[in-house]
Amino acid sequence: MGQTLTEKILDDHLVEGDLTPGEEIGIEIDQVLAQDTTGTMVWLQFEALDLDEVQTELAAQYCDHQTYQFDFKNTDDHRFLRSAAGTYGAYFSRPGNGICHNVHKENFAAPGKTLLGSDSHTPTPGGLGELAIGAGGLDIAVAMGGGAYYVEMPEVVNVKLEGELPEWATAKDIVLEMLRRLSVKGGVGKVFEYTGEGAASLTVPERTTITNMGTELGATSSIFETDEQTKDYLERQGRGDEYVELTADEDAEYADEVVIDLADLEPLIAKPSMPDNIVPVREVAGEKVEQVIVGSCTNGGYEDVLPAAKMVKGREIAKHIEMIVAPGSKQAGELLARQGWTAEMMAAGVNVSEATCGPCIGIGHVPASDSVSLRTFNRNFEGRSGIEDDSVFLCSPEVAAAAALKGEIVDPRDLADELGDLDAPGIELPDKYDGSKSDIITPDEAIDDELIKGPNIGNVPLKDELAADIEGETLLHMEDNITTDHIIPATSDILKFRSNIERLSEFTLSRVDDSFAQRAKDADGGVLVAGENYGQGSSREHAAMCPMYLGIEAVFAQSFARIHKANLFNFGIVPLTIDEETYEKIEQGDDIAIVDDVAEAVRSGDEEFTIRVNDDWEATANLKASERERKILAAGGKLSWTKQQYEEGSGGAAPADD
Repeated sequence: MGQTLTEKILDDHLVEGDLTPGEEIGIEIDQVLAQDTTGTMVWLQFEALDLDEVQTELAAQYCDHQTYQFDFKNTDDHRFLRSAAGTYGAYFSRPGNGICHNVHKENFAAPGKTLLGSDSHTPTPGGLGELAIGAGGLDIAVAMGGGAYYVEMPEVVNVKLEGELPEWATAKDIVLEMLRRLSVKGGVGKVFEYTGEGAASLTVPERTTITNMGTELGATSSIFETDEQTKDYLERQGRGDEYVELTADEDAEYADEVVIDLADLEPLIAKPSMPDNIVPVREVAGEKVEQVIVGSCTNGGYEDVLPAAKMVKGREIAKHIEMIVAPGSKQAGELLARQGWTAEMMAAGVNVSEATCGPCIGIGHVPASDSVSLRTFNRNFEGRSGIEDDSVFLCSPEVAAAAALKGEIVDPRDLADELGDLDAPGIELPDKYDGSKSDIITPDEAIDDELIKGPNIGNVPLKDELAADIEGETLLHMEDNITTDHIIPATSDILKFRSNIERLSEFTLSRVDDSFAQRAKDADGGVLVAGENYGQGSSREHAAMCPMYLGIEAVFAQSFARIHKANLFNFGIVPLTIDEETYEKIEQGDDIAIVDDVAEAVRSGDEEFTIRVNDDWEATANLKASERERKILAAGGKLSWTKQQYEEGSGGAAPADD
């Protein structure tokens, strides 16, 4: 039996396990990346492992989320990250140079490589044939030190794209169609492998829009085969020698297949407040809009902004609209400026922003109250934009620009008919991506050789070994699809404390209950109960680290998002699944005790645990964990476990997980 492309890359990097879906495997990591809101903990943990130098082929540290540096704490973080990159041998991308995924795609992503990143949208380079996976920061630190990355072998799903996109339909509509069909839970435990003539018709920037937003499906990763489109893109970037032809075997077997005829697609839009709330644009046409933003790691490339620029050229946006363009990278911004497109957009009334993640996480360009914001981003979780009860729609740059011109949501096909002289802009790549590289500091150019820590940069909290008894109050009983934005918001007033867990923990689950942190402190810990898909969204390990710091011992949920579950293991919190009946029966304030000797049961491989609620009734909770994960949990977390393994080893080799 032949192999899928995913299996080929995994097999080439396999260090432990076998490629059986559902089984844990360990793989070698070629490249790692971190961004500024997760990177501080990555490097503090790397330091805590007493390592001297990066062991992966390449490590890159980006500063992209808090580039406005509205507080010295942000600037201190960036200085610390620059010093860490210089001290340990990583590339450093200065604030304003662009979003990690865009800059990495432009400079480092390569076919056949493995990439691990401390950001959930790390799978973006899958559009170039790189197998890229998002993970928690501690996993990045261990991989950067030479350790294998462990993940449950995913099922590989063939997404067969047929035909070609019609005018005004875009790559964004392809991934929105995936979300419409499969939902935000439809990709859990899966890699989506895109094949077919339709896939071959897409340029690399179109492909990376799809692989980027595959994260919203809950997928482990998404990937395209390499071909002439891949080679062409790399050559335009001046990296043609990195091209490798990679395809699945003709007799490869997939776990499932999704077929999309691109010719049938039309402009789609995600309504508030979930990326899978998809309808045709025409269904919500006429909705008044006050803000339009084109940008983000999903649609911030030169090829994404250019269609919007073409549409507004020689026109003016509606008087009540504020339209912002935030290029995904300085390279994209420089190309647009040199070609005159920035001036055309500004003449139409568009504001041009720094290359940053900012608005996507509620930093800058926060919508007005009781208003609609149309964005080309990947997430529209409630409150993520920086204001509670927001109304954020997700769409393509073409739909965004059409709304800016019309003043309301409109299908661009209908606007073209109305205006008479508005042509579909299509996709266009520059002859050469020739922007400056001055904002990337290579390891050889490093200006720091020791860590520089400002007063807001704290220490990595550690947890004691797993106890025999776990008992506590149900401090929160939560619904389905609780995101990491619910657990640790990323708005400007909170984000600046990502390096200071003691202070950051005060905001834990504040979007669900702003009294939670204080109640957890007063109760000296407790447990959490949630519905399905608990912890979806960002890879931020702080969403596990802060509850651990507050004394949370266990989370009982109907199901967990992949990265967050791994982070719970990494920080010594027991992730237990319960059925719907048990979930419905438990109430906030109930006392839950695990009857078993928890530490012994975890070490012994027990999967079923008996829980007693209020000394009144009992139910079963389940722990699905590998032997390695059980050892990590028993040790009180991955940092303690990895350090133990390193100290028990030769002392000169990089740490391993097992």
